[in-house]
Amino acid sequence: MTILFYDLVGHDAKRPFSPHCWKTKMALAHKRLDATKVPTRFLEVPKVEGGASKTVPVIRDGERVVADSFAIALYLDEAYPERPTLFGGEGGKATARFIERWSQLTIHPYLMTVLLTDLHSMQDEANRAYFRESREQRLGKRLEEVVAGRDEGLAGFRASLEPLRSMLSYQPFIGGTSPLFADYIVFGALQWARVASPYQLLETGGGVAEWFERCLDLHGGIGRQVAAAA
Repeated sequence: MTILFYDLVGHDAKRPFSPHCWKTKMALAHKRLDATKVPTRFLEVPKVEGGASKTVPVIRDGERVVADSFAIALYLDEAYPERPTLFGGEGGKATARFIERWSQLTIHPYLMTVLLTDLHSMQDEANRAYFRESREQRLGKRLEEVVAGRDEGLAGFRASLEPLRSMLSYQPFIGGTSPLFADYIVFGALQWARVASPYQLLETGGGVAEWFERCLDLHGGIGRQVAAAA
């Protein structure tokens, strides 16, 4: 039975953008599992699988419904142990959890300041209104005010990637010689930016940019199937 995968999209269903859904998309490809994608917009999320989660990704695999990208990755490794591992053991799970926290607390906050208005523009009329109201309420200011500070924060953001940049001088992937779910966590964040905005986040030719290009090529180049924002 094919897995159902609820994937966040805007007005163009062919341009999925969620960093967390990209993690799941890469995890499914890594496990060589077929999935039927269900394009899902913000206002449709509460109806997914009868209200199974307040966010996507969500998958249905037979009778099992799983929400949250990390939980989905854990489930896929447990349910399909004969297929390529996403974690490589308990140590890999712990490492991936650290990478997830680092990404959420270091990468995502700056990316939000970069992407807000672009993400807003990607929505249809109803979802655009929802996105603006919910984000401005959360942030306490207009989207345009938040994005106005992105140039000022760029150098600091690039500097914050130095641990990743340094590590990649020793190995091609966070997972070592080949990618693991830890790679997909950081890839998802940068793919979010690539799909949503033409703003240049990464230094051209740097170790992180080269790693990102390698990730875009993985699994038949599924990351490149969605063109970069222009």
